[in-house]
Amino acid sequence: MTISTTSTTASRARGARARRCGAETRASVGARSNDVEASMDEEEDEEDEEGARARGACTRRLAVGVAALAVTTGAPRRARAGGGGKTVPRAPRALARATLRPSRVIKGNWQLSGGHAGDRATDRTRGEDAVADFAAFVDAGVTTFDTGPEACGYGPSETVIGEYLRTAHGRAHARDIDVFTKLCCVGREQANMTKEWVEANVERPRRRLGVEKISMVQMYWNDYGRRGYVDAALYLTDLKHQGKIGAVSLTNFDTKRMKEMVDAGAEISTNQIQYSLLDRRPEKVMTAYCRDTGIGLLPYGVVAGGLLSDRYLNVRPEKVVTNTYSLQKYASVIGQVGGYEWYQKLLRTLRAVGDKHDGASVANVASKWVLDSPVVPAIIVGARNANHVADHVALFDFELDASDRAAIAAVLAEGRQSTEDAYTWERGGAW
Repeated sequence: MTISTTSTTASRARGARARRCGAETRASVGARSNDVEASMDEEEDEEDEEGARARGACTRRLAVGVAALAVTTGAPRRARAGGGGKTVPRAPRALARATLRPSRVIKGNWQLSGGHAGDRATDRTRGEDAVADFAAFVDAGVTTFDTGPEACGYGPSETVIGEYLRTAHGRAHARDIDVFTKLCCVGREQANMTKEWVEANVERPRRRLGVEKISMVQMYWNDYGRRGYVDAALYLTDLKHQGKIGAVSLTNFDTKRMKEMVDAGAEISTNQIQYSLLDRRPEKVMTAYCRDTGIGLLPYGVVAGGLLSDRYLNVRPEKVVTNTYSLQKYASVIGQVGGYEWYQKLLRTLRAVGDKHDGASVANVASKWVLDSPVVPAIIVGARNANHVADHVALFDFELDASDRAAIAAVLAEGRQSTEDAYTWERGGAW
């Protein structure tokens, strides 16, 4: 892939990935932002030496391969509207070890963290605009929201969701809505995990959201060298049995650690992980383990921050520039798996498949490929605004057939194949 960035852009990308690394965001050990200090004032706000090393390693790893990839010319392909008042369906069955059936498209809310404004004309990631947009998603059947605290880099998103839930529209649909948040273990608590710490960090989002019971809590753990994640998962399982949370889940864990927790008795329902046509690392070992245990995968990055869309088809790299955290993150993935020319060949193939299915968008073909996995009950699609809600509904207007999959597989075979499990590269390992 040709890299065409200025030193300012590269610096911004490195900073963004340092914040993203870990639980998709800032997972530097002991580091806290001003927002975290304000809302989590019982925690240490001074970054220790270990945190600095972790953040530095993450930055060096994820800064590789950032390309200029946010279009400055052309307009995105117009989304097809789902016909006949259709809405996004729910998962066909309840998640393992839970009673939840999430909507098959989950609204991701990392975009509300503050680094995703992008084009000012379409930015609805802050204030009243961000709150108001939730209604359009719910009306279209996207009734499950994924979020997290500041320690995972989600900024005020829990608070924004809570504000929506208190609106008339939110109250009217309260019984249909599920909120999945996170328990982010990224600091000194990893060395001395306690039941009290877990309870306090589940109670905080419960108050922010204004709910009696959180539908799902997904744990992220930064330092595998400290095995307190097993205890934390068991503490979350206790809270589930107490009726305080609906499901115990994980974020960005590898298969080995998932198995340790399950073998210890933790009732794990899902693992949220990066999984897309650009990143098929979960297929190395994780999907087989999930089939055996019933654990589901909740993939994020399925459209790579918008890079897997019509907007980037046949666009020369020198004509584009990254301007959001998402674009910066996933541009580095393209550099790992095949480079820019290979990426364009993949887009052309997805466009041909979409044309065969009544003009389905590239983003929807890419999303459908992930959603068709038997271990994927739902996908997480981040949103800066509600402009693509109709396209989410249209995702269920077509099915990929054997010839579609063969055409896509042929392009994937030409790319670089991963050698490690999911989320190993982000932790400093090989791709």
